[in-house]
Amino acid sequence: MSVVIFHNPGCGTSRNVLQIIERAGYTPQVVEYLLEGWTMPLLNVLFTGAGLTPRDALRVSKSPAEELGLTDPSVSDRRLMNAMLDHPVLVNRPIVCTAKGIKLCRPSETVLDILETWPQGPLYKEDGSMILNANGERVD
Repeated sequence: MSVVIFHNPGCGTSRNVLQIIERAGYTPQVVEYLLEGWTMPLLNVLFTGAGLTPRDALRVSKSPAEELGLTDPSVSDRRLMNAMLDHPVLVNRPIVCTAKGIKLCRPSETVLDILETWPQGPLYKEDGSMILNANGERVD
């Protein structure tokens, strides 16, 4: 099964998700979207597949969303999407695609919902919190 992760290596959550995927035995296609950017068709596919609206996918913290006036609820989806094309950091991450679906994986352990195979436990996030116990059972 192929796995694609839209990844920001500077984000702890994104690094945690990548670690979970790799520890589960997958070799994901890693798309560093801050370098590669987005296209409108790709955003449409990702948001539709994940059941997200552009507002749901908007990253507000550590992004220029507020400065650009995008946090106002009256801002249209089209304007949000165009801003995401101009400023890739506005898309919340990581977004992961597998045969089981597309998901915005925040918190990081939600990636388990779309993986056929899970890593062996125990597994911890960078902050030391447990994701899987020694029996490989999810700890939420």
